[in-house]
Amino acid sequence: MIVWAALLMSHCCLGLNGAAEENSGLERIEKCGTRCSQGLDCKTKPDNWFPPPCQDPAEGLNPSSVFHNISLSTVLSCEGRQKCSLRLRIKTTLQLTKSIHGVSICTATAGMMVNCQMFTFKRASRKRMSGKQVIVENDCTDISPSQYVQVTVKTVPNYCDVTWKGTYDAPECTNEDLRNNVPECITGRISYDVNPERKELSVTVSNMLEDHDYHLRLCHKDFICVGTGANTLIKKGEPVKNATLPYSRPLPCLCIEGWSTVMDAPRVQVCPFKDRLEDLWSGINFDPLEETLSWKPVCPVTAVVVLCQKREDGVCVDLPHAYQNVSREKISFSKVDPHPQLCMKFTAGSQSWIRCPFVNARFQAWEMIVTRQQGQEDIEMLSQITATFSVGLCAKSEASTVCDTHTMHVTKHKAVGLNLTGELCNSCLQVKRLDVKFSATVIHCLEQSNQSSLPRAVLSSRASWDLSWVVVPAGVCLSGIIINTLLLHVLLTVYQRKKQKRNGGCISEKQTDPDCVVPVLQTQPVLHGGVLIPDSPQCGNTEKANLISD
Repeated sequence: MIVWAALLMSHCCLGLNGAAEENSGLERIEKCGTRCSQGLDCKTKPDNWFPPPCQDPAEGLNPSSVFHNISLSTVLSCEGRQKCSLRLRIKTTLQLTKSIHGVSICTATAGMMVNCQMFTFKRASRKRMSGKQVIVENDCTDISPSQYVQVTVKTVPNYCDVTWKGTYDAPECTNEDLRNNVPECITGRISYDVNPERKELSVTVSNMLEDHDYHLRLCHKDFICVGTGANTLIKKGEPVKNATLPYSRPLPCLCIEGWSTVMDAPRVQVCPFKDRLEDLWSGINFDPLEETLSWKPVCPVTAVVVLCQKREDGVCVDLPHAYQNVSREKISFSKVDPHPQLCMKFTAGSQSWIRCPFVNARFQAWEMIVTRQQGQEDIEMLSQITATFSVGLCAKSEASTVCDTHTMHVTKHKAVGLNLTGELCNSCLQVKRLDVKFSATVIHCLEQSNQSSLPRAVLSSRASWDLSWVVVPAGVCLSGIIINTLLLHVLLTVYQRKKQKRNGGCISEKQTDPDCVVPVLQTQPVLHGGVLIPDSPQCGNTEKANLISD
């Protein structure tokens, strides 16, 4: 039983849904007219161009209880396929009394004259229906799609303060019934296929306005759709209504626009690449003289642009005070340092895209030149322009990072060595340009030094040059000391030889003085200390001479 009940309920629900779908369209009528409640005879006639002024309500007439449940709606008056027009249906419910002879309904639209109609009741039926609620319905007022209508309902005769006023917005051409049946709303239906390799759009048109040719073109959609080339005409007699449209870039505002060849024909736009936002973030320009970075959207887009610095891990860190909102206008950032790490981040909705215009170093204004010799790093700053920099040596620790920062002025095309004193182990060099508004902070971490060795006191390209001025003079002084020592030694030896001669010695080897030893005379002189000294007999106090010579 429960299953049967469920099936029955689902069937009923489906039936109700189907009925709702069938009744979702606008009601169609073949002929407009006026209908009154059964038993009430009424006829329609034009209202007066210049109606008389209102008069005081009759005795016993309550102005607030005359009109009830006035409704406004749209119906389609059709003479055939694609030949329908819009009509405004006005349904009025009122409390009829003997003093009310009818109702007057006026409609007013922008740019049009007021249209008034009078619906009067015959006397006999008026007496018969007096005191009852009656209905007057009319659907002969022509309106246009999207039209704003003001409606005024009065009594006949026109009693003061017995008036109902209301407004009505007619359906737009986006309504399915209007798009298929009302000529001024029929735009045709566009379907397409994209060939990205050939950059072509194959377009097919259906449900065109009968007996008319059809225009197709590509355009950039903004307030209006601005054409990008010539129109393509599809003839009404062609059995297959299609065309091929080439495109250059798949932009989100690039649309296919179509319309019939009639005056003031409505147009339809279909945008195949409306979700391709990533193709918008190109065309970034940089003026190296003004140091200005600019970008203009080729399509209207709601986005935020910020300058950021791209790290080695791919994360782009936003620079402070570098945000701008984008819609249609060109944006620009002035006084920008064109460093390869400086990028632009575009954010639309929940998505972000990063573009780095200086990554090829085409406009790079400065650089750090690092050379390594014998395990040491030499760093120079070279700038293509005269600029001011903040240079800091930062020591990293587990708790924090402490930087010793100095300002450096670098002249155009003149390399400057960085004189950084102190312990360089676990340190990084931090450089940022100061004479601009937006710049990247470049960090270069120095190589790990040997903790057992003495710390290097100076890190610069001038280190080897300064060291040579210490080593060369020291070598010269050492050489001078060695030469002077040798000369003194030679002079001292000569002096000792001469002193021995003055003390006397044996002339003949036959002398028997035991204290005198005469060596054999040598014919060749002796080279002593690089100086030629002639041999001489050694006599006298030989012990003293040996001590001195030692």
